[in-house]
Amino acid sequence: MKTTDKTNGIPRKTELLAPAGNMEKLITALHFGADAVYLSGKKYGLRAFADNFTDEEIAQAVRIAHQASAKVYVTVNIFASNADFDELADHLKMLEDAGADAVIVSDAGVFDFVRAHSSLPIHISTQANTTNMYAVRHWANHGASRVVLAREIPLRDIRRIAEFCPDVPLECFVHGAMCVSYSGRCLMSNYLSHRDGNRGECVQACRWAWQVREVSRDDWMPVEEDTRGTYIFNSKDMNMLSHLPELIDAGVSSFKIEGRMKSSFYVATVVAAYRRALDAIAAGTFDANIQQTLQAELNKASHRDYTTGFYFDEEQTRQYYPDSKAREEYKFVAVVRQIHNGAVTVELRNKFAVGDVVEVLTANDDSGKSFEITSARDGENNPLAVCNRVKQLITVNCPYDLAVGDILRKAN
Repeated sequence: MKTTDKTNGIPRKTELLAPAGNMEKLITALHFGADAVYLSGKKYGLRAFADNFTDEEIAQAVRIAHQASAKVYVTVNIFASNADFDELADHLKMLEDAGADAVIVSDAGVFDFVRAHSSLPIHISTQANTTNMYAVRHWANHGASRVVLAREIPLRDIRRIAEFCPDVPLECFVHGAMCVSYSGRCLMSNYLSHRDGNRGECVQACRWAWQVREVSRDDWMPVEEDTRGTYIFNSKDMNMLSHLPELIDAGVSSFKIEGRMKSSFYVATVVAAYRRALDAIAAGTFDANIQQTLQAELNKASHRDYTTGFYFDEEQTRQYYPDSKAREEYKFVAVVRQIHNGAVTVELRNKFAVGDVVEVLTANDDSGKSFEITSARDGENNPLAVCNRVKQLITVNCPYDLAVGDILRKAN
Protein backbone atom coordinates (compact mmCIF):
# COMPACT_ATOMS: atom_id res chain seq x y z
CA MET A 1 0.00 0.00 0.00
CA LYS A 2 1.28 3.46 -0.83
CA THR A 3 0.40 6.65 0.95
CA THR A 4 -2.22 8.78 -0.76
CA ASP A 5 -2.76 12.44 0.01
CA LYS A 6 -4.12 15.56 -1.65
CA THR A 7 -2.59 18.97 -2.11
CA ASN A 8 -4.65 21.72 -3.78
CA GLY A 9 -7.10 19.02 -4.88
CA ILE A 10 -4.41 17.04 -6.74
CA PRO A 11 -4.11 13.36 -5.71
CA ARG A 12 -0.57 12.37 -4.87
CA LYS A 13 1.23 9.20 -3.87
CA THR A 14 4.24 9.61 -1.64
CA GLU A 15 7.16 7.74 -3.17
CA LEU A 16 9.75 5.85 -1.15
CA LEU A 17 13.05 6.29 -3.01
CA ALA A 18 15.97 4.05 -2.04
CA PRO A 19 19.70 3.97 -2.87
CA ALA A 20 21.10 1.25 -5.12
CA GLY A 21 24.90 1.17 -5.09
CA ASN A 22 24.95 -2.15 -6.92
CA MET A 23 22.60 -4.85 -8.19
CA GLU A 24 22.28 -6.61 -4.84
CA LYS A 25 21.27 -3.39 -3.12
CA LEU A 26 18.76 -2.64 -5.87
CA ILE A 27 17.12 -6.04 -5.47
CA THR A 28 17.19 -5.62 -1.68
CA ALA A 29 15.53 -2.20 -1.85
CA LEU A 30 12.76 -3.50 -4.07
CA HIS A 31 12.21 -6.58 -1.91
CA PHE A 32 11.70 -4.45 1.19
CA GLY A 33 9.25 -2.07 -0.44
CA ALA A 34 10.93 0.78 -2.31
CA ASP A 35 8.77 2.47 -4.96
CA ALA A 36 11.86 3.67 -6.83
CA VAL A 37 15.64 3.44 -6.70
CA TYR A 38 18.41 5.79 -7.74
CA LEU A 39 21.71 4.55 -9.10
CA SER A 40 24.69 5.56 -11.21
CA GLY A 41 26.58 4.31 -14.20
CA LYS A 42 30.34 4.02 -14.11
CA LYS A 43 30.70 7.76 -14.73
CA TYR A 44 28.78 11.03 -14.38
CA GLY A 45 27.62 10.22 -10.81
CA LEU A 46 28.64 11.62 -7.43
CA ARG A 47 29.44 8.24 -5.84
CA ALA A 48 32.45 7.09 -7.83
CA PHE A 49 33.54 4.74 -5.02
CA ALA A 50 30.28 2.78 -5.06
CA ASP A 51 30.22 -0.34 -7.22
CA ASN A 52 27.81 1.35 -9.63
CA PHE A 53 26.42 -0.18 -12.82
CA THR A 54 27.75 -1.03 -16.26
CA ASP A 55 25.57 -0.17 -19.25
CA GLU A 56 24.33 -3.75 -19.41
CA GLU A 57 23.61 -3.77 -15.69
CA ILE A 58 21.58 -0.56 -15.96
CA ALA A 59 19.36 -2.20 -18.59
CA GLN A 60 19.00 -5.25 -16.35
CA ALA A 61 18.26 -3.08 -13.31
CA VAL A 62 15.50 -1.24 -15.16
CA ARG A 63 13.92 -4.52 -16.24
CA ILE A 64 13.98 -5.86 -12.67
CA ALA A 65 12.55 -2.65 -11.24
CA HIS A 66 9.80 -2.34 -13.83
CA GLN A 67 8.78 -5.94 -13.23
CA ALA A 68 8.29 -4.89 -9.60
CA SER A 69 6.31 -1.79 -10.68
CA ALA A 70 9.16 0.42 -9.46
CA LYS A 71 11.12 3.18 -11.18
CA VAL A 72 14.82 3.78 -11.78
CA TYR A 73 16.44 7.22 -11.67
CA VAL A 74 20.04 7.51 -12.86
CA THR A 75 22.44 10.12 -11.50
CA VAL A 76 24.18 12.35 -14.02
CA ASN A 77 24.95 14.87 -11.32
CA ILE A 78 28.66 15.66 -11.52
CA PHE A 79 29.71 19.27 -11.95
CA ALA A 80 30.96 18.81 -15.47
CA SER A 81 34.07 19.98 -17.26
CA ASN A 82 34.16 20.46 -21.02
CA ALA A 83 35.57 16.99 -21.65
CA ASP A 84 32.64 15.35 -19.85
CA PHE A 85 30.32 16.24 -22.72
CA ASP A 86 32.27 14.27 -25.34
CA GLU A 87 30.49 10.98 -24.53
CA LEU A 88 27.43 12.26 -22.70
CA ALA A 89 25.09 11.97 -25.70
CA ASP A 90 25.96 8.27 -26.03
CA HIS A 91 25.39 7.77 -22.32
CA LEU A 92 21.96 9.39 -22.51
CA LYS A 93 21.05 7.30 -25.54
CA MET A 94 21.99 4.18 -23.59
CA LEU A 95 19.78 5.28 -20.68
CA GLU A 96 16.88 5.93 -23.04
CA ASP A 97 17.27 2.53 -24.66
CA ALA A 98 17.44 0.91 -21.23
CA GLY A 99 14.14 2.54 -20.24
CA ALA A 100 15.40 4.64 -17.33
CA ASP A 101 12.61 6.71 -15.82
CA ALA A 102 14.62 9.90 -15.25
CA VAL A 103 18.09 11.35 -14.83
CA ILE A 104 19.20 13.35 -11.80
CA VAL A 105 21.14 16.49 -12.79
CA SER A 106 22.84 19.29 -10.85
CA ASP A 107 24.92 21.13 -13.47
CA ALA A 108 23.10 23.72 -15.59
CA GLY A 109 25.17 22.82 -18.66
CA VAL A 110 24.33 19.15 -18.27
CA PHE A 111 20.67 20.12 -17.84
CA ASP A 112 20.65 21.99 -21.17
CA PHE A 113 22.55 19.19 -22.86
CA VAL A 114 20.05 16.56 -21.68
CA ARG A 115 17.17 18.73 -22.86
CA ALA A 116 18.78 19.09 -26.29
CA HIS A 117 19.90 15.49 -26.79
CA SER A 118 17.36 13.36 -24.93
CA SER A 119 13.71 12.92 -24.03
CA LEU A 120 14.54 11.63 -20.54
CA PRO A 121 12.71 13.35 -17.67
CA ILE A 122 15.07 15.44 -15.55
CA HIS A 123 15.15 15.62 -11.75
CA ILE A 124 17.11 18.53 -10.31
CA SER A 125 19.64 17.20 -7.79
CA THR A 126 19.96 18.47 -4.22
CA GLN A 127 23.48 19.59 -5.25
CA ALA A 128 21.84 22.29 -7.39
CA ASN A 129 21.02 24.08 -4.11
CA THR A 130 17.37 24.81 -4.86
CA THR A 131 16.27 26.71 -1.77
CA ASN A 132 13.27 28.82 -2.78
CA MET A 133 9.99 28.73 -4.69
CA TYR A 134 11.19 30.92 -7.56
CA ALA A 135 14.12 28.61 -8.23
CA VAL A 136 11.74 25.63 -8.25
CA ARG A 137 9.49 27.41 -10.73
CA HIS A 138 12.51 28.33 -12.86
CA TRP A 139 13.56 24.69 -13.20
CA ALA A 140 10.00 23.59 -13.92
CA ASN A 141 9.54 26.30 -16.56
CA HIS A 142 12.70 25.08 -18.28
CA GLY A 143 11.58 21.47 -18.38
CA ALA A 144 12.48 19.81 -15.08
CA SER A 145 9.94 17.20 -14.01
CA ARG A 146 11.00 17.12 -10.35
CA VAL A 147 13.13 19.13 -7.93
CA VAL A 148 15.14 17.58 -5.10
CA LEU A 149 15.22 20.39 -2.59
CA ALA A 150 18.38 21.50 -0.79
CA ARG A 151 18.76 19.83 2.59
CA GLU A 152 18.97 23.18 4.36
CA ILE A 153 15.33 24.19 3.76
CA PRO A 154 13.07 24.30 6.84
CA LEU A 155 9.69 22.60 6.72
CA ARG A 156 7.77 25.89 6.70
CA ASP A 157 9.57 26.93 3.48
CA ILE A 158 8.86 23.57 1.84
CA ARG A 159 5.17 24.17 2.49
CA ARG A 160 5.36 27.59 0.81
CA ILE A 161 7.22 26.13 -2.17
CA ALA A 162 4.56 23.42 -2.62
CA GLU A 163 1.79 26.00 -2.46
CA PHE A 164 3.59 28.26 -4.95
CA CYS A 165 4.43 25.40 -7.35
CA PRO A 166 1.59 22.88 -6.83
CA ASP A 167 2.29 21.03 -10.08
CA VAL A 168 6.01 20.45 -9.42
CA PRO A 169 6.84 17.19 -7.59
CA LEU A 170 9.18 17.86 -4.67
CA GLU A 171 11.68 15.36 -3.32
CA CYS A 172 13.42 15.55 0.06
CA PHE A 173 15.96 13.50 1.95
CA VAL A 174 14.51 11.87 5.05
CA HIS A 175 17.23 9.51 6.27
CA GLY A 176 20.97 8.94 6.17
CA ALA A 177 24.35 10.63 6.34
CA MET A 178 24.53 14.39 6.09
CA CYS A 179 27.28 16.57 4.67
CA VAL A 180 28.84 19.44 6.61
CA SER A 181 28.97 21.49 3.41
CA TYR A 182 26.01 23.28 1.87
CA SER A 183 23.97 20.61 0.07
CA GLY A 184 27.11 18.58 -0.46
CA ARG A 185 29.01 21.19 -2.47
CA CYS A 186 32.45 20.88 -0.87
CA LEU A 187 36.07 21.45 -1.88
CA MET A 188 37.67 19.97 1.24
CA SER A 189 38.31 16.54 -0.26
CA ASN A 190 39.72 18.05 -3.45
CA TYR A 191 42.00 20.43 -1.53
CA LEU A 192 43.40 17.79 0.83
CA SER A 193 43.54 14.69 -1.36
CA HIS A 194 42.98 15.87 -4.96
CA ARG A 195 39.79 13.78 -5.05
CA ASP A 196 36.89 15.99 -6.02
CA GLY A 197 33.66 15.48 -4.12
CA ASN A 198 31.84 17.38 -6.87
CA ARG A 199 32.92 14.69 -9.31
CA GLY A 200 32.05 11.70 -7.15
CA GLU A 201 35.38 11.07 -5.41
CA CYS A 202 34.86 12.50 -1.90
CA VAL A 203 37.11 10.97 0.78
CA GLN A 204 34.89 12.41 3.56
CA ALA A 205 37.68 14.56 4.98
CA CYS A 206 35.04 16.22 7.16
CA ARG A 207 34.91 12.98 9.20
CA TRP A 208 38.60 13.25 10.15
CA ALA A 209 39.82 14.55 13.53
CA TRP A 210 40.51 18.28 13.39
CA GLN A 211 41.90 21.10 15.50
CA VAL A 212 40.63 24.58 14.63
CA ARG A 213 42.11 27.92 15.72
CA GLU A 214 40.57 31.39 15.38
CA VAL A 215 43.43 33.36 13.82
CA SER A 216 42.22 36.96 14.11
CA ARG A 217 42.90 37.09 17.88
CA ASP A 218 46.21 38.08 19.44
CA ASP A 219 46.06 34.88 21.47
CA TRP A 220 45.15 31.88 19.41
CA MET A 221 42.29 30.03 21.01
CA PRO A 222 42.44 26.29 20.32
CA VAL A 223 39.06 24.63 19.78
CA GLU A 224 39.52 21.02 20.79
CA GLU A 225 37.88 18.29 22.84
CA ASP A 226 41.08 16.67 24.07
CA THR A 227 44.66 16.06 23.00
CA ARG A 228 43.46 14.05 19.99
CA GLY A 229 41.44 16.98 18.61
CA THR A 230 37.77 16.76 17.74
CA TYR A 231 35.58 15.59 14.90
CA ILE A 232 34.26 19.11 14.62
CA PHE A 233 32.95 18.78 11.04
CA ASN A 234 31.40 15.33 11.54
CA SER A 235 27.66 15.48 10.88
CA LYS A 236 25.03 13.38 12.60
CA ASP A 237 22.66 11.26 10.51
CA MET A 238 19.23 12.46 9.45
CA ASN A 239 16.19 10.59 10.73
CA MET A 240 12.75 11.98 9.87
CA LEU A 241 10.67 8.82 10.34
CA SER A 242 8.49 10.28 13.08
CA HIS A 243 7.84 13.42 11.03
CA LEU A 244 6.71 11.84 7.76
CA PRO A 245 3.07 12.99 8.16
CA GLU A 246 4.28 16.59 8.47
CA LEU A 247 6.36 16.27 5.32
CA ILE A 248 3.43 14.76 3.42
CA ASP A 249 1.17 17.54 4.63
CA ALA A 250 3.76 20.13 3.54
CA GLY A 251 3.65 18.79 -0.03
CA VAL A 252 6.64 16.45 -0.38
CA SER A 253 5.92 13.74 -2.95
CA SER A 254 9.12 11.65 -2.71
CA PHE A 255 11.06 10.59 0.38
CA LYS A 256 14.72 9.89 -0.37
CA ILE A 257 17.01 7.63 1.66
CA GLU A 258 20.74 8.31 1.46
CA GLY A 259 23.16 5.40 1.20
CA ARG A 260 24.56 4.16 -2.13
CA MET A 261 27.82 3.48 -0.28
CA LYS A 262 26.06 1.69 2.60
CA SER A 263 25.58 -2.07 2.99
CA SER A 264 22.69 -4.19 1.77
CA PHE A 265 21.79 -4.70 5.43
CA TYR A 266 21.48 -0.94 5.88
CA VAL A 267 19.31 -0.65 2.76
CA ALA A 268 17.07 -3.50 3.89
CA THR A 269 16.64 -2.18 7.43
CA VAL A 270 15.96 1.43 6.54
CA VAL A 271 13.70 0.75 3.55
CA ALA A 272 11.68 -1.78 5.56
CA ALA A 273 11.17 0.70 8.41
CA TYR A 274 10.08 3.56 6.15
CA ARG A 275 7.84 1.26 4.10
CA ARG A 276 6.04 0.16 7.26
CA ALA A 277 5.79 3.79 8.38
CA LEU A 278 4.21 4.95 5.12
CA ASP A 279 1.81 2.01 5.10
CA ALA A 280 0.81 2.79 8.69
CA ILE A 281 0.21 6.44 7.78
CA ALA A 282 -2.03 5.33 4.91
CA ALA A 283 -3.91 2.98 7.24
CA GLY A 284 -4.28 5.60 9.97
CA THR A 285 -2.27 3.53 12.47
CA PHE A 286 0.94 5.56 12.68
CA ASP A 287 0.86 5.98 16.44
CA ALA A 288 3.55 6.35 19.12
CA ASN A 289 3.92 2.59 19.54
CA ILE A 290 4.71 1.88 15.89
CA GLN A 291 7.05 4.88 15.76
CA GLN A 292 8.95 3.51 18.76
CA THR A 293 9.13 0.07 17.14
CA LEU A 294 10.41 1.43 13.85
CA GLN A 295 12.94 3.74 15.49
CA ALA A 296 14.31 0.68 17.28
CA GLU A 297 14.56 -1.04 13.90
CA LEU A 298 16.57 1.86 12.48
CA ASN A 299 19.03 1.62 15.38
CA LYS A 300 19.88 -1.93 14.33
CA ALA A 301 21.57 -0.72 11.14
CA SER A 302 24.75 1.34 10.94
CA HIS A 303 24.13 4.93 12.08
CA ARG A 304 25.52 7.90 13.93
CA ASP A 305 23.49 9.93 16.40
CA TYR A 306 20.31 11.14 14.76
CA THR A 307 19.11 14.64 13.94
CA THR A 308 16.20 16.18 12.07
CA GLY A 309 18.65 18.39 10.20
CA PHE A 310 17.34 21.82 9.18
CA TYR A 311 13.64 20.95 8.99
CA PHE A 312 12.63 22.59 12.27
CA ASP A 313 13.34 25.91 13.93
CA GLU A 314 14.50 24.65 17.29
CA GLU A 315 18.23 24.80 17.81
CA GLN A 316 19.92 21.42 17.94
CA THR A 317 23.39 20.07 17.47
CA ARG A 318 23.83 18.66 13.98
CA GLN A 319 27.47 17.70 14.54
CA TYR A 320 28.84 14.75 16.54
CA TYR A 321 32.17 15.63 18.11
CA PRO A 322 33.55 12.56 20.00
CA ASP A 323 34.35 10.41 16.94
CA SER A 324 33.33 9.73 13.34
CA LYS A 325 32.44 6.06 13.68
CA ALA A 326 28.99 4.76 12.92
CA ARG A 327 27.54 2.07 15.16
CA GLU A 328 24.99 -0.69 14.75
CA GLU A 329 23.21 -2.87 17.28
CA TYR A 330 22.95 -5.90 14.97
CA LYS A 331 25.09 -7.49 12.31
CA PHE A 332 24.03 -8.97 8.99
CA VAL A 333 24.27 -12.77 9.32
CA ALA A 334 22.75 -14.16 6.13
CA VAL A 335 20.28 -13.60 3.30
CA VAL A 336 17.60 -16.16 2.43
CA ARG A 337 18.13 -17.86 -0.95
CA GLN A 338 15.77 -20.88 -0.83
CA ILE A 339 12.69 -21.87 1.17
CA HIS A 340 12.09 -25.36 2.57
CA ASN A 341 9.50 -26.87 4.88
CA GLY A 342 10.68 -25.77 8.33
CA ALA A 343 14.07 -24.61 7.03
CA VAL A 344 15.75 -22.07 4.78
CA THR A 345 18.91 -22.04 2.72
CA VAL A 346 20.85 -18.85 3.37
CA GLU A 347 23.94 -17.19 1.94
CA LEU A 348 26.35 -16.43 4.76
CA ARG A 349 27.55 -12.87 5.37
CA ASN A 350 28.89 -13.01 8.94
CA LYS A 351 29.83 -15.81 11.30
CA PHE A 352 27.21 -17.62 13.37
CA ALA A 353 27.06 -20.96 15.17
CA VAL A 354 24.56 -23.57 16.21
CA GLY A 355 23.03 -22.34 19.45
CA ASP A 356 23.02 -18.68 18.39
CA VAL A 357 19.76 -16.76 18.49
CA VAL A 358 19.08 -14.84 15.29
CA GLU A 359 16.37 -12.38 14.32
CA VAL A 360 14.54 -12.14 11.02
CA LEU A 361 14.16 -9.01 8.90
CA THR A 362 11.32 -9.56 6.48
CA ALA A 363 8.99 -7.63 4.24
CA ASN A 364 6.03 -8.98 6.23
CA ASP A 365 4.80 -8.98 9.84
CA ASP A 366 7.34 -11.58 11.02
CA SER A 367 10.07 -8.93 11.02
CA GLY A 368 11.79 -8.71 14.39
CA LYS A 369 10.98 -12.24 15.54
CA SER A 370 13.85 -14.43 16.69
CA PHE A 371 14.71 -18.11 16.88
CA GLU A 372 17.60 -20.35 17.90
CA ILE A 373 19.76 -22.02 15.27
CA THR A 374 19.54 -25.69 16.22
CA SER A 375 20.88 -27.21 12.99
CA ALA A 376 23.06 -26.08 10.12
CA ARG A 377 24.16 -28.07 7.07
CA ASP A 378 26.31 -27.26 4.07
CA GLY A 379 25.50 -27.90 0.42
CA GLU A 380 26.52 -31.55 0.75
CA ASN A 381 24.28 -32.01 3.81
CA ASN A 382 27.23 -32.15 6.21
CA PRO A 383 26.41 -30.83 9.71
CA LEU A 384 28.12 -27.59 10.74
CA ALA A 385 28.73 -26.35 14.27
CA VAL A 386 30.22 -23.02 13.19
CA CYS A 387 29.41 -21.22 9.93
CA ASN A 388 32.13 -18.78 8.90
CA ARG A 389 32.69 -19.02 5.12
CA VAL A 390 31.31 -15.85 3.55
CA LYS A 391 28.89 -16.48 0.65
CA GLN A 392 28.60 -20.19 1.58
CA LEU A 393 25.10 -21.65 1.16
CA ILE A 394 23.89 -23.15 4.43
CA THR A 395 20.54 -24.71 5.31
CA VAL A 396 19.25 -23.90 8.80
CA ASN A 397 16.05 -24.54 10.69
CA CYS A 398 13.50 -21.71 10.68
CA PRO A 399 10.02 -21.66 12.25
CA TYR A 400 8.79 -18.65 10.27
CA ASP A 401 7.33 -18.19 6.80
CA LEU A 402 10.14 -16.28 5.13
CA ALA A 403 10.74 -15.28 1.51
CA VAL A 404 13.78 -15.24 -0.74
CA GLY A 405 15.60 -11.99 -0.01
CA ASP A 406 14.69 -11.85 3.67
CA ILE A 407 17.57 -11.40 6.12
CA LEU A 408 18.86 -13.03 9.30
CA ARG A 409 20.62 -10.75 11.76
CA LYS A 410 22.22 -11.17 15.18
CA ALA A 411 22.69 -8.79 18.10
CA ASN A 412 26.27 -7.53 18.53
